[in-house]
Amino acid sequence: MTEDFLSKEYFALVDIVKDFDQRLLTMKGWGVTLSLAALGLGFQYEHYGLFLVAALSGIGFWTIEAVTKRHQMRHYVRMREIEVRMSELNSTKISDIPTPQIDWSWDIAPSYFRGLYKDSPPPPKRYGQSLPDEHPSLSFFDIKPWLLAHVFLPHVISVVVGGLLFILGITGGLHNIRNC
Repeated sequence: MTEDFLSKEYFALVDIVKDFDQRLLTMKGWGVTLSLAALGLGFQYEHYGLFLVAALSGIGFWTIEAVTKRHQMRHYVRMREIEVRMSELNSTKISDIPTPQIDWSWDIAPSYFRGLYKDSPPPPKRYGQSLPDEHPSLSFFDIKPWLLAHVFLPHVISVVVGGLLFILGITGGLHNIRNC
């Protein structure tokens, strides 16, 4: 009975994480669209204030995406806890059903690629318990979500390009662009 409840909760969490991914892609699409439109309109109408709009929208969408990613990441802890608990339950009895290890596989895969493990994976460990080949202070949760490449790209490009073009505009570096 406990295994059934944990299994249902686990796969409900997987669905929640998947739904967050869809939201994150939608945010990224809106951010890119608004920033590119502002950059394009800035050149079309020769108005450098639109470059500032591109930079500010890039910062805004980058922030929203980072906050949403952080909310998504909070579900990983419970997923891992269920993986550990299911593994502990299965180790006390003979079971044909393997424990879910979706979250754990992200941690263990690099060890397989480096050849440290060749057989079946070791049982899942709780967050905070490091693998033999990783530095404990470099865990996934120590990295700020807004610094993850799949979060900051392409927003950082909008921020840098929009900001740079805005600065060039107000300092006279873009001679054909009129002042606002």
